[in-house]
Amino acid sequence: MKVVILAGGRGTRLSEETAIRPKPMVEIGGRPILWHIMKIYSAAGLNDFIICLGYKGYMIKEYFTNYLLHESDVRIDVAARRIDYLSNGRAVEDWRVVLADTGDASETGGRIRRIRPHLENDEPFCLTYGDGVANIDVRALLEFHRSHGKLATMTAVRPPGRFGVVSLEGSRVIRFEEKLQVEQGYINGGFFVLSPKVLERIPSDQSVWEREPLESLAADGELQAFRHPGFWQPMDTLRERDFLDGVWKAGHAPWKVW
Repeated sequence: MKVVILAGGRGTRLSEETAIRPKPMVEIGGRPILWHIMKIYSAAGLNDFIICLGYKGYMIKEYFTNYLLHESDVRIDVAARRIDYLSNGRAVEDWRVVLADTGDASETGGRIRRIRPHLENDEPFCLTYGDGVANIDVRALLEFHRSHGKLATMTAVRPPGRFGVVSLEGSRVIRFEEKLQVEQGYINGGFFVLSPKVLERIPSDQSVWEREPLESLAADGELQAFRHPGFWQPMDTLRERDFLDGVWKAGHAPWKVW
């Protein structure tokens, strides 16, 4: 099964980072958030990726072109113009990655529409955004999608809180922690499973996936929600980047399911 990751947007709300790199390349714990997302899927046995490139997409191409070089010990024979990749005891991911240029100005729907040649004819595929992580059970998500027989499944999540929670004892602050979720309501958390037939609902590069395509699927009864009650966090702002980075460095990253 293919996993499609939207990685072409400009990420203007995180301009402190995205002025120099695409948002999926912003690092959490020394690794691009794109790497974290791919590891979530890889832990469920999904290793075939299609990454939709746009803004500064060449940086993502360079990252994967040099990935094995950075992860391996190497022996370089300058005279023979050859590089041998040597084991250094670390496992290298079993990834196959298509890096697809989906246009610098395309909207989310347009990017999905452009990767049609890379999909299997009738095989469902996964889709998610290149800026959010979760401890989602991907296998359960796939099982749910197969069970209902509709064209599309969207993961529904609780929106994360934007403010920290202060625990008090009298006037003394005894603990400060992040408020991860609010208690009511669901939002689109990405982590879709889709039939290729949904691409018929995307007419142009300027189509926004979250508007007409998803709305038409919902109106026709073809969109089902997989409720994910666990951890989910987008990286839209510098504060959210710092939160994710801090959780990872503390060794308590809920999305580390591998």
